[in-house]
Amino acid sequence: MDFEISPRVEDYRTRVAAFVERELLPLEADRTSYDAHGNIALPLLDTMRAKARAAGLWCLQLKPETGGAGLGKMGMAVAYEEMNRSIFGPVVFNSAAPDDGNMMVLEALGTPEQKERWLKPIVEGKVRSAFAMTEPHPGGGSDPSMIQTKAERRGDKYIVSGRKWFITGAEEARHFILVARTSDDPRNGLTAFLFDADQPGWRILRRIEIMGPEEHGGHCELEFDGLEIPVENVLAGEGRGMKVTQVRLGPARLTHCMRWLGLSKRCIEIAQAYAAERYGFCQRLADRESIQLKLGDLAMRIEIGRLLVMKAAWELDRGGFARKEVS
Repeated sequence: MDFEISPRVEDYRTRVAAFVERELLPLEADRTSYDAHGNIALPLLDTMRAKARAAGLWCLQLKPETGGAGLGKMGMAVAYEEMNRSIFGPVVFNSAAPDDGNMMVLEALGTPEQKERWLKPIVEGKVRSAFAMTEPHPGGGSDPSMIQTKAERRGDKYIVSGRKWFITGAEEARHFILVARTSDDPRNGLTAFLFDADQPGWRILRRIEIMGPEEHGGHCELEFDGLEIPVENVLAGEGRGMKVTQVRLGPARLTHCMRWLGLSKRCIEIAQAYAAERYGFCQRLADRESIQLKLGDLAMRIEIGRLLVMKAAWELDRGGFARKEVS
């Protein structure tokens, strides 16, 4: 295993870290920086995104021909960790879920026409997107083979009926990737579709509350009742929905871990700073062995997590599926 960081990736890491420190961390203490759900307010997001794009730090996870920097998975791990030292970071750099995973799967599996119609606007930051797979019981959750939502072929279009829930970003999304059942075949019965928020035949039933800050657009329950999707909006071919979910979800799980490393690192920085200045019984907390042991254990766990992430990223960069590592 070789986890050496190239000079090019190190340059991006340094620039991302400087941007976060200079532009984003100062915003977190200002209540006006937030919307009602704990996200960065949209007008401020537009301003920060323009700065990130001008700094050449936009969509680093994508290939250069798509509009990114082509860092690879190991390079992404390094950059994403620095991005998420601020809770605003990933979305500012257009590297936040669910858009990053949707962009990567469209880049990998989309036709040239689909990339132009569905991928390009997300890359340019003109629209947000969502991945509609998870369903209420007895439908598919972590097991896509249990998906109940149906897409019936009628001529040159599919008619979709069913329900999805906990769909991240659905309220703000314009472009959707939908996984639905097109046959009862246990391995080849799922198909992935592309549809636009303006199309009739579906609606948002509710926004579901979750613990902690939410992504823009929340986590929503959706109902499909006659949504029509033309055959040209099938992603990767009929019956290839399971393949799409594998390509989409494996790296996406890893990118969550990349970002959480950055947030964990920031948390321990805050804890260390507090322990260094807080006194109790004429002694700094940082000088107490019990506190030192706790902080040391946290640092060790973060380092273990970083090594596990880098191993999975290394496997993916070598062309492997890294099923065990990303799990």
